[in-house]
Amino acid sequence: MKDDKAGKKPRYNLWQNTGYMIGMAWRYQKSVLWIGLAMAAAAAGQNVAELLIAPMVLEKIEKGAPLSQLLLVIALFTGLLFLLMGLNAYLDTNNLWGRIFVRTKIIGEINLKRDTTSYPNTLDADYQNAYQKSKDATGGNNRATEAIWTTLTALLTNLMGFAAYLVMLSGLSVWAAVLVTLTAVAGYLVNKRINSWGYRHREEGERYDKRITYLEKIALSRGYAKDIRIFGLGGWISDLWQDTMRLLRAFLLKRERVYIWANIVDLALTFLRSGAAYAYLIWLALNHGLSTSQFLLYFAAIGGFTQWVTGILSQLSTLHQQCLDISAVREYLEWPEPFKFADGKPLPRGEVKQCELTLEDVSYRYPEAQKDTLSHINLTLHPGEKLAIVGLNGAGKTTLVKLLCGFLDPTSGRVLLNGQDIRQYNRDDYYALFSAVFQDFSVMEDSAAVNVAQRVNGIDVPRVWRCLEQAGLKEKIESLPKGLDTPIGRLIFEDGVELSGGQTQRLMLARALYKDAPILALDEPTAALDPIAERDIYEKYNDMTAGKSSLFISHRLASTRFCNRIIYLADGRIAEEGTHEALLKKNGGYAELFHVQSKYYQEEA
Repeated sequence: MKDDKAGKKPRYNLWQNTGYMIGMAWRYQKSVLWIGLAMAAAAAGQNVAELLIAPMVLEKIEKGAPLSQLLLVIALFTGLLFLLMGLNAYLDTNNLWGRIFVRTKIIGEINLKRDTTSYPNTLDADYQNAYQKSKDATGGNNRATEAIWTTLTALLTNLMGFAAYLVMLSGLSVWAAVLVTLTAVAGYLVNKRINSWGYRHREEGERYDKRITYLEKIALSRGYAKDIRIFGLGGWISDLWQDTMRLLRAFLLKRERVYIWANIVDLALTFLRSGAAYAYLIWLALNHGLSTSQFLLYFAAIGGFTQWVTGILSQLSTLHQQCLDISAVREYLEWPEPFKFADGKPLPRGEVKQCELTLEDVSYRYPEAQKDTLSHINLTLHPGEKLAIVGLNGAGKTTLVKLLCGFLDPTSGRVLLNGQDIRQYNRDDYYALFSAVFQDFSVMEDSAAVNVAQRVNGIDVPRVWRCLEQAGLKEKIESLPKGLDTPIGRLIFEDGVELSGGQTQRLMLARALYKDAPILALDEPTAALDPIAERDIYEKYNDMTAGKSSLFISHRLASTRFCNRIIYLADGRIAEEGTHEALLKKNGGYAELFHVQSKYYQEEA
């Protein structure tokens, strides 16, 4: 089984992926299997009954049977068809929820993998591509992880019908069955080759679809509304839309011109098969006394037998494509984790109070990068110490914090917690040692209280208010219509409020304080604040970090005065280290940068 799009063979084949889905259904919703089996039997039985009713009635008429027998046959077949059609409809309706349930279980596993995977995986383009494939395979009722049940049911139906019709045709001629099978297979193979043109060129079609989807998103997004109006982008977006639609129409027209040949071939093979069947049955009727009812039965059976053969081949082809997607899901779920989690050494949560973090000859290089972002860093954060990390853009400040927080492992060297390599520990336990405010916010569409406490139940309300006060957001939250219960954001709640950038930053700081971990990491926590609000945060910094170790990244060097120690990064190394006053006396890179900033502020004043 070859994955044309990825250019490599998938890890699991058709039978393994089918077995995997059957196993998932057996584990979570056995009714999917039993109902699917019953649906196949009912559908095949209905088709056979529809085939037999006319020949059986005609046979009774030919034999001169009494009217009562004729009516009885009609009544029995009508009742049987009514029962089978009703059963099939009932099963189909009740099977939907079980199929959705199995798919949502798979979605849950994908989301769990996404939310808990090792941080380096989130930087890996191959991992992101694998995630997108698994998301696509579970994105709706017609996607592989749910549609496979329809395919398996149809395949089983076709196999049952094939067996029943083969028994009927065996009474006519083996060669008739062989002829029908050969023409059906030939027609299927030709049609598959012609119709696969769209699959072979799907990347071109997907490219146009993605472009149209992107343009729709841009045109309808509130975030782009100001730019569209200020810069007059409406006409430009419209032109791009029209160009893309023109290319898509040309692609679809080209595809349909190819597909028409499939219809021509199918028509020719149908004419050959039906003509041969008619000729043979007429010969039997003229020379061997084949009755009209038998003629009707066999001719209908030949046409139906063709459909069963084609159906089996078609469903196997569909199953093959669906299993490619299911294999992609499984490969994503089994994506290797560079960090240890449940298999790592536990760190008893709440028991590790004094944390000494050490970078021992640490270097780090991002994947595909030409050089190290950090090179041979030796640094220790002592328990209770307030450490500031400063430097120009690209100096490696955020990368350094990510290494200390355990989001990244060094390319070389070690990160130590109280003298022990952190790679041996359960990484989730290690993360519990940190509270953090990063440059990228993760505000949830929920109440202010939930955003601070990061939980729905068991919220310590007095603690929430205390943290909001420390972060300078208490008065704002008190002024909201529902106080702590006011929803943040308007995507879900009509009565939600949208905070400014500075207020959101304060909310994130309150969240970090609520966690009350022994190490506080702040990556530009005041970037969105005005100078007065920033000074207010600095004045409260000692109170916020009492008894904690803290990491503080800032471009504004005046904010580093309250830290015990400052390291100045340049070219991926620690260029200078000391207190604010000591670094100014060195008159190096830190002092130069500080004087540039102070001169700017003096000129502004």
